[in-house]
Amino acid sequence: MRELPPTLKETTVRRLANDLKAALNSAYSANHKHLPAALPSIIKRGLLIHHEDDDAIDVARENQVLTDAKVSALVAAAKQTDMFQDWDGDLYRLVLVMAATGARYSQCARIRVADCQVENGRILVPSSRKGKGAKAPNRPVPIGPDVLDELRTMVTDRNGNEPLLERWRKRQTGPTTWEKVNRGPWGPNELNRPWKDVRDRAELPGVIPYALRHSSIVRGLRANLPIRLVAALHDTSVAMIERHYGRYIADGLEELAAKAVVQLVM
Repeated sequence: MRELPPTLKETTVRRLANDLKAALNSAYSANHKHLPAALPSIIKRGLLIHHEDDDAIDVARENQVLTDAKVSALVAAAKQTDMFQDWDGDLYRLVLVMAATGARYSQCARIRVADCQVENGRILVPSSRKGKGAKAPNRPVPIGPDVLDELRTMVTDRNGNEPLLERWRKRQTGPTTWEKVNRGPWGPNELNRPWKDVRDRAELPGVIPYALRHSSIVRGLRANLPIRLVAALHDTSVAMIERHYGRYIADGLEELAAKAVVQLVM
């Protein structure tokens, strides 16, 4: 990846790496009997891209910070797409949890059944795997009762160590027919294809899944939550919040300052 032109955007580099990784893994799956068993690990490590902070990848562009109404529209569109494409609620619940927690896709995919604490009104979100060193414990994120009601069936009579959010794996049985084989956690990039239909149904062209995270961070700032709390809830740093969401911090501080204005002329 070091030979790529330095003018390429970071998002482009990551997309190229993911596409190449998918192609190599597919080739290995088809020819694994004739290839070294360690090849998948080599592919994974060889195409690993290190970032100072994942949140720097998709900075908070104005069109990616959504109003609450638009976030709700995406959630509703996910539910419609789920029903139309026979996802059995899996797609809908994934998008719902991403919108409710503001967590990264990779973090939501690792939430366990035991992490969804309905009685406490929260979800324990796993720490990001970015960076080095010891990781903080799972972070409690308050969740609304409407979201918890949708997740209640996913924690009933299930092992606490199972992934909370799963999806069906299917096998093609004919030119246009598929059958369900087994269920498992969401893998890398598996939201990309259905997301296109979700955003089209919501009439929000160009919106990326990361917009749910941007919007959650900005929602916290506009509610005048302490920056440190917003950073903690979203598993990121105060420096990152200040760097990429500075204008929203300024808006919140101005609103707070306006509340301190008193009448001086009687």
